[in-house]
Amino acid sequence: DGTRAFLSGAPTWGVLIALSDGTVGESGPLLGVIDQPYTGERFVGAPGVAALSGPFGTSALATRATARLADAILFSTFPEIGSADEMAGFRAVADQVRLTRFGLDCYAYGLLAAGQIDLVIEAGLNAYDIQAPMAVIASAGGIVTDWRGGPAAGGGRVLAAANRDLHAAALAVLARVAQP
Repeated sequence: DGTRAFLSGAPTWGVLIALSDGTVGESGPLLGVIDQPYTGERFVGAPGVAALSGPFGTSALATRATARLADAILFSTFPEIGSADEMAGFRAVADQVRLTRFGLDCYAYGLLAAGQIDLVIEAGLNAYDIQAPMAVIASAGGIVTDWRGGPAAGGGRVLAAANRDLHAAALAVLARVAQP
C-alpha cells in the first residue's frame, strides 16, 4: 500500500497481508498485518491477538476511548477524496473534529489501532486496501464499516473508528451529507 508514497520517497508506504475466508460478509478478514518496513513496525490483528512489534519491542494494540467528534483526530490518504458527494461527506466530518491530517496511507490505520488517532475516512478503496487494516483495528477494539455502517471488506467508502461511539457520531454526519 502507498505506491505513490514509495515512488516519491515518503516513508508511509507499507505491506498489507490479510487472510480471509473468501467471503465479503460482516465477519471480515480473519487475520491482518500492516507491515511498515521503513520504521520496522508490524501491526498484527487476529482473534485473540492485537500486537505491535518494532524497534522498541512488542506491545498490545488498543484503540482510544475518544467519544466526541470535537476531540477526535481524523486522517485520510488524499485531500481530494472521491466524488463531490464523498468530498462533502468527508468535509462535514472534518469540520467537526479537533484535527485533520492527510497522507499516511496504510500507516494511518496502524496508528488508529495503536491508539494514536481516532478516525480514518476514505473512498475508492479496493478490497486489498482495507482487509488487513480491518482485522488489525477490530482486534484492537475499533470498528471498520462502509459509510452506511455495512461491511467494508469489499472496499469502496470506508469509515474506521477507534470505538463504537465515535463511529456512530461520524456515521450520522456522513448519512446526512453523502449520498449512496
